[in-house]
Amino acid sequence: MAASQQEIDVAQGHLARLVFGQLAARVVGTALRLGVLDRFGPDRTSRPAAEVATGLGTDPRATLRLLRAMAALQLLTEPAPGRFALAPAGELLHGGGAASPDGTAASMAAFVRMFTGPVVLSGWDHLADSLLTGDPSFETAFGVDCFGYLKQNPEASAEFNAAMSQGTKATAAGLAAAYDFDRFKTVVDVGGGDGTLLAAILRGRPALRGMLFDTAEGVAEAGAVLAREQLVERVTVHAGDFFAGVPSGGDLYLLKSVVIDWEDDACVALLEQCRRVVPDDGRLLIVEPVLPPAVDGSTPPGAYLSDLNMLVNTGGRVRTRAELEDLCVRAGFAPTALTPLPPPFAALEAAPA
Repeated sequence: MAASQQEIDVAQGHLARLVFGQLAARVVGTALRLGVLDRFGPDRTSRPAAEVATGLGTDPRATLRLLRAMAALQLLTEPAPGRFALAPAGELLHGGGAASPDGTAASMAAFVRMFTGPVVLSGWDHLADSLLTGDPSFETAFGVDCFGYLKQNPEASAEFNAAMSQGTKATAAGLAAAYDFDRFKTVVDVGGGDGTLLAAILRGRPALRGMLFDTAEGVAEAGAVLAREQLVERVTVHAGDFFAGVPSGGDLYLLKSVVIDWEDDACVALLEQCRRVVPDDGRLLIVEPVLPPAVDGSTPPGAYLSDLNMLVNTGGRVRTRAELEDLCVRAGFAPTALTPLPPPFAALEAAPA
């Protein structure tokens, strides 16, 4: 049956929004790098476009056009012609950051900087190559794999860590509330980065202790996070290669957005290292975006874009529940439960088989 004109109009609008999405991302990334948001006070007081241009050293007319695009994208508001103020989304990119409920600065600046910058986007320039080969194209762009690049570039590694920390906060709050951590004594966060997730879990659970395990680059900023959260005495930090071994001593081993980075055999090798140290009464907890068996509208499109991002940049993938459970079984675990978290995340628990 031929499509109606209304269906055609809707489809054309949808395609236009998809294509213009890449332009919107360029606006956000460029505004962040120029420091446009920092020309505004966090109190949402409006500023004239000419004043912003003077502070930035940019062309006044071009700046006005940029600010209006940012207002249309709900980063700013334009309460009067030519005057602009921060909108809530813009506050998350302001240097000061809005205050979050836990009292820390709520910011997405590092996350946006990373995902609109060359470390992420250069691989996407070679998406067609990855589709032909099934292999990541990051090395085509940089001459080294993604994690090797971060190891060689401390500044990029620090930005990556900050981006992962910022991207973790919403999931961390949901996980800490939804999963029963009180039945454990020591949580080992494998690949836990700067400790943002572990801190959210330990907060409000004074009897629970933690171990943080990641590469030396991954835990580089952990000291500051643990000190701010007053957790230095309750968390031990270990640096190493989780493919070579995982610290013993925990009864819950947590992997958040770690399995997603690797192909299946590497994931099984990592989970086998966890299996060697998880006690018989312990548990494994994998926190990941989880795809349904088929696209059914229940999962945000970002999960599927994240899957392609893994394809081009790390060689990993976003998996279905059945695929995650299969990895667990291959590594000697028996899946026991799936806890839904803010979409598209879920927490898959497994016990030693």
